[in-house]
Amino acid sequence: MRKISVGWLEIGEKEKKAVNDVLDSGRISEGPVTAEFEKKWAEFIGTRYCLTTSSGTAALITVLTAFKHLYDLEKRPKVITSPLTYISDANAIVLSGLEPVFVDIDPETFCITPEAIENHLSQVADPEKYSILLPVDLIGYSVKIDEIKRIAQKYDLLVLEDAAEAHGTMYKGKCSGADAHAGIYSFYIAHNIQAGEMGAITTNDEKIFTLCKQLKANGRFCECTVCTRAKGVCPGLQSLPENEDFDPRFLHEVIGYNFKTMEFQPAIALAQMENIPYIIKRRQENIAALNKGLEEFADILQLPLHDENVSYLAYPLVIKNTSAISRKKLRKELEEHGVETRPLFGCIPTQQPAYEYMRKAYQGRIPHAEYAGANGFYIGCHQYLTDEDIAYTISIFKKILGETR
Repeated sequence: MRKISVGWLEIGEKEKKAVNDVLDSGRISEGPVTAEFEKKWAEFIGTRYCLTTSSGTAALITVLTAFKHLYDLEKRPKVITSPLTYISDANAIVLSGLEPVFVDIDPETFCITPEAIENHLSQVADPEKYSILLPVDLIGYSVKIDEIKRIAQKYDLLVLEDAAEAHGTMYKGKCSGADAHAGIYSFYIAHNIQAGEMGAITTNDEKIFTLCKQLKANGRFCECTVCTRAKGVCPGLQSLPENEDFDPRFLHEVIGYNFKTMEFQPAIALAQMENIPYIIKRRQENIAALNKGLEEFADILQLPLHDENVSYLAYPLVIKNTSAISRKKLRKELEEHGVETRPLFGCIPTQQPAYEYMRKAYQGRIPHAEYAGANGFYIGCHQYLTDEDIAYTISIFKKILGETR
């Protein structure tokens, strides 16, 4: 039986050489390879700065903590974000000592809308307690970042764009994550650029970049991209009092985390970056082919919007006619025929046990997110799928859904 995976990674000769070069260098902790990736990712996204972290979740926590330090958010703890996304966004907000507030999504792009944000802020009794907008570019679809920024300026809010699943998605000529106060990315194994576990932060703000660099390294004083003490040069020492025996690497200004990465992940990511145009193009082609093959079932399934500006993480579907077939039954039968599936994350405040305490407050208030969370799922569209794989996937859908007619 053919196996159609949600995600896949083929380690080619370039990736193997990149990893072996790291091993041969004798330096496996953060160093020159990480610095090179940060430089190239900033160039690709179109920002002044980039900083790697150990994961996308670590990137979220780092930026949120930096915002708290820089903007004194103790009395403004509320963060508006998406209820339909991987749980790391809500977790990062809570773990940073802030409070997630959820607004509804666009049912076609799965992103929170400017209208939902504006509507919420205009009705609450305490808008002064809000400090951050954290929109999520789900499955690759971009939020309307220009309109979200307009609302942020109106209410004096910061914007952190979660572009973890949108490597290379374009919105009005800019990459997702480039036009906010900061953007974050994940290079998890199932994403478009795959490094296993690694995250990144992008920003044009030097203060945010500098503090994030300190926070991800346990709050240390040292700010160098690559340590130069072995060469007898240490810019950090120039900022310390004369005649004092300090080492900037072991002097800490703030309480931080150990969110550093290793050289292996950036090395793999750098090798894959050479193929970004092909990765995006091939995924778009697979989305178009699947849409064409499944268009006869548009009365049962909500097919994804095809957009040449979107760098797709996967192929999302929402069951429109639940009387024809349930998500559980369709996913089960697809899996039995070798087509791997994943649920569309679930609506965090009403469908995630970890946030059970929010259920009563949100039940029925975010209907699009609840519906997609209960009836949405996705399959693979990655660049390693062949035309035969796509044809097989379509044939299995036709076999299963044809029986519902």
